Amino acid sequence: MKASPSDQRQIIDVAAFDQKTTALNHTASTLPEIAELVTTTTKSHNARDLRIAAETELNDVKRELLRAEADVEQIVTRITRDEARLSGGSASPKELEQLQHEVGTLNARRAELEEVELEIMMRVDEIKARITDLQTQDADFTAQINNLNIGKENALAKINGELESIAKERSETLASVSSEFVALYEKVRASNNGNGAAALVAGACTGCHLSINTVELKRIAELADDEVVRCEECRCILVRGA
Repeated sequence: MKASPSDQRQIIDVAAFDQKTTALNHTASTLPEIAELVTTTTKSHNARDLRIAAETELNDVKRELLRAEADVEQIVTRITRDEARLSGGSASPKELEQLQHEVGTLNARRAELEEVELEIMMRVDEIKARITDLQTQDADFTAQINNLNIGKENALAKINGELESIAKERSETLASVSSEFVALYEKVRASNNGNGAAALVAGACTGCHLSINTVELKRIAELADDEVVRCEECRCILVRGA
């Protein structure tokens, strides 16, 4: 294929635009905010799940506390009833002895139940504190996620602005290049990891950065200026005098 030296030099400019575009797209896909968002969102979900589990646990323990309070209240009612009979003066000595024994037993049982009740109340307080801490964590994570999203969107907006500018310059440059040569460039670029053209500098291809042997260099030097040359190693379009 033949292409004017001007078209060949311009295709090098197009290749530079494409390399910049590739680099910017890579930057966009690897923004630090993206990885931080994944990590922070995972932490937020974990905190939320732990909070939901703690709230379920709290409800269960509260029901347990209600049962313990009911048990204590029942014992207190029986003690109050027995103490009223003791102070009423109508019971026989034997009944008084039985009542005193029962009151003693009930008071011991009341102490046990109140100890259980206290332990449950402490568990309620501990769970409530845990929920409060998890709510604080969740709020912090939400704020971090919002800030990261803002940072990501700002960075992407800047990158997209650069991409639009490059796309415009690329389009303007290609407008004056022969369509046949452009088609070759696009074909080579598609099959060569995005590298469609490179300059021949100091006897080496700037695409694959490999030196070209002397025989090949001599052959290239003898070709007409409008002859399209391909690198033997990477197969990209090799532009002389770029």
